[in-house]
Amino acid sequence: MEMLPLQDEFSPGVSAAAAARAAHLARAKRQATGLFVAVVVVFALTYVFPENLWVKCLRAMSEAAMVGALADWFAVSALFRRIPLPYLSRHTNIIARNKDRIGENLSVFVRDRFLDAPSLVTMIRRHDPAEMLAQWLTAPANAGLLGHQVSRLLATALDTIEDDKIQELLNRAARSLIGQLDVSRTMAAALSALTYERRHQVLLDDLLVRLNSLLQTPETRTFIANTLVNWIKREHPLKQKVLPTDWLGGKGASAISHAVETLLVEVAKDPDHQLRDALDLAIERLIERMQHDPDWAQRGEDIRSYLQNDEALGTYVHEIWADLRSRLRADLQDEHSAIARNVSRMGQWLGMSLAGDAALRLRLNVRLELWAAQWAPDVAQSVAEHIRATVQRWDAEEMAELVEQHIGSDLQYIRINGTIVGGFIGLVLFTISHATLIWQAVR
Repeated sequence: MEMLPLQDEFSPGVSAAAAARAAHLARAKRQATGLFVAVVVVFALTYVFPENLWVKCLRAMSEAAMVGALADWFAVSALFRRIPLPYLSRHTNIIARNKDRIGENLSVFVRDRFLDAPSLVTMIRRHDPAEMLAQWLTAPANAGLLGHQVSRLLATALDTIEDDKIQELLNRAARSLIGQLDVSRTMAAALSALTYERRHQVLLDDLLVRLNSLLQTPETRTFIANTLVNWIKREHPLKQKVLPTDWLGGKGASAISHAVETLLVEVAKDPDHQLRDALDLAIERLIERMQHDPDWAQRGEDIRSYLQNDEALGTYVHEIWADLRSRLRADLQDEHSAIARNVSRMGQWLGMSLAGDAALRLRLNVRLELWAAQWAPDVAQSVAEHIRATVQRWDAEEMAELVEQHIGSDLQYIRINGTIVGGFIGLVLFTISHATLIWQAVR
């Protein structure tokens, strides 16, 4: 498998932060190495001065400090590079040698400890994201930022869609989707869903109320009267000369309006009215024909073929889209974009709605908790797989170098502490082993 350089993974070049980390690591290494060199010098000087109890004590301390420094140097260095020592080299260069296992363990750790459902639900309950969203959106600057960012996203989406290859793909996808569509049966399914358990009767009730209100308006009655007068003049020209047509028109309009109004009231009050049953029966027959009648099936095929292949329709749709796209682009490029303003207003409205409705915030948080519990396993597994695959693609030596840059400076304190602790242990051991001589010297 080809290894992916970490430099290409994160940035096109060495960043200023990376350079600063490298300099900090080098400085920490110099400090730890400097302390070790100082201890070595002290150990060497103990052979220069005349030997006595205190020189021996200093030699024991410096000797133990050197051992501690060398042991911790080996422990720290073995993490990041190979140390060619017999029988020990196999246990050095630990990070590079175990890169894939580290990636696997890291992915499992993130999946099980950060993205598990209980952790996400606990985070939601602790931070109250609905309240945080409300506070953020109610700030005018944030609402403006939201509008600006949405405009940028839409502009990016338009740039993507305008690519010739993308447009060709979308056209093929649209034709393929239309080609798989059974128009007649789809319309039957939609109509069946709309009328399931007589849902359409609610719309009929609303329509009856509106028609009744319309019949009671003076404009409607005048229209009916004028229509009757015109009908009499056209169909019975002789009678209209001797009959009071205007009076007949007014009376006829009142009679017709009253009759229709009475019928509408009856239908509205009676849920089992015969007209309602007739409507249900007509809809059922229409659905049955759409599903099984060859004529309707052929009509659906004709419509599908028209939508899929008609050049005039395709040109018309393309021109509409081109005009809409140019208008959208012009607005998005405008400093005072209407889309951005509308998004900002919608964001502020949403923020104020959330801020003023504690029950709504609670319901939103509960819904987020349910979503987290439902989707956490799938999302966590996807993230874990991404981490594992990404680490596997990294170059092992560069990964070890990068890890050393991030934590190596802290690990150098292990070397410094090992030197100091080693010297202290040397002092303790020397004191114990020479306790009698020290007591006599002190006395």
